[in-house]
Amino acid sequence: MRIWIDFINTPQVSFFEPLIEELNALGHEIVMTCRDSSNTVQLLNQKGWDFQVIGSGVKKSLLSKLIAFPGRILDLRKFLKNKKIDLAVGQSSFYLPLTARSLKIRSIYTNDNEHALGNIPSFLFADTIFLPSELSLKKALSQGASKKKITQYPGIKEGIYLWKKALNIKSLREKNKQNKIYIRPEPVSAQYYKGKENFLDKLISELSSQYQVVVLTRGTEQANYYTRKFQNNVTVPEKPLDFLTVATDCLAFIGAGGSMTREMAILGIPTISVYQAELLDVDRFLINEGLLVFAPRITSQEVIDFTNKTENNLNKSEKILEKGKTAYNLLKYSILGNTK
Repeated sequence: MRIWIDFINTPQVSFFEPLIEELNALGHEIVMTCRDSSNTVQLLNQKGWDFQVIGSGVKKSLLSKLIAFPGRILDLRKFLKNKKIDLAVGQSSFYLPLTARSLKIRSIYTNDNEHALGNIPSFLFADTIFLPSELSLKKALSQGASKKKITQYPGIKEGIYLWKKALNIKSLREKNKQNKIYIRPEPVSAQYYKGKENFLDKLISELSSQYQVVVLTRGTEQANYYTRKFQNNVTVPEKPLDFLTVATDCLAFIGAGGSMTREMAILGIPTISVYQAELLDVDRFLINEGLLVFAPRITSQEVIDFTNKTENNLNKSEKILEKGKTAYNLLKYSILGNTK
């Protein structure tokens, strides 16, 4: 079978990694396309995968995104039309369902962000809609999703690709001393993000006087800003760090939204969300489970207190990771069942 996967942002690389490995082992061929945004191309190159870059990131404004949208679909069609694709699978790629429908290819679309406007056309044109059980079905239906198309999986998206790695990470954390605070700034280019920018400067400055602080930026512009701002007393990696490095070395994680914050939380790593916009349903789920602390205006002293008294959440995460295993198999069988 020949399966097309489209990557439009960094979290999708981790999401599809175990599926790509298993599908390749089963003899299926994966055709990959990528939008050059954030650290996506760098991460794909690190995996050593063969992929085609089509399109780049666009400005945050809705108008800019709408103007760029049809152009990338036309470019995707041109690249794919003679590739004899059997099935298209995308995680939050709004381009994929429309492109697939125009080429008469069946598609599976999954997303865990109920605020993304791109869900509206994606729900309409996708053949199968794969959603986490923790995302409100009512919200999905309000964006045009058909009940007949929806498959709900247990838990949250991050469990789908982390359940295999969890035991190894737990073992490494028990052996190593965690001494760094990792901070992930806000998703400035995302259409759904309406919060503040560069609001973490004071917190980073104060924490860096007591801890090793690593700022995991979302692109070149953000990396340049933090490198200039903090110069030598804060680490701003030039390339995306290996996930295992972050997870095993992380004393505490502070995230201003996005998948990485949830990744750390479901692994039981002390995690604080400082997200400045409306929370997603999946984030509320982790907060209610006690795996994520939501403190959008947290002070450096509160972070210090948190790292000193926080309990080990590794055992709490096991139930969610077990759901992730079930969800992974559900998605895999959905893919295999849709191919011919």
